[in-house]
Amino acid sequence: MNILWIIVIGFVVGVIAKSLMPGRDPGGFIITILLGIAGSFGATYIGQHFDWYRDGQPAGFIGAILGAILILIVFRLITRR
Repeated sequence: MNILWIIVIGFVVGVIAKSLMPGRDPGGFIITILLGIAGSFGATYIGQHFDWYRDGQPAGFIGAILGAILILIVFRLITRR
C-alpha cells in the first residue's frame, strides 16, 4: 500500500512540477509524470536515509515536489540539445 501511495503522490507531484517549471520537455506529459513518480520515490528514500521520515513513511508533499523538480532539472540538462 505504501508504494501505491508514493505513486499517487508522484503523479500529482509530476503535474505540479510541470506547472512550476514551464517550457518544452523532451519527453512530454507522460515522461514528466514518470519523473514526478521518480522524484517522490527519491524524496522518500533520501528522507528515510537522513531520518526525516521513518521507515515505511512516504515523503511529504513538499519533499516530493522538490525531488521531482530536481529530477526534472537533471533530465532537461541531460536531454538538452
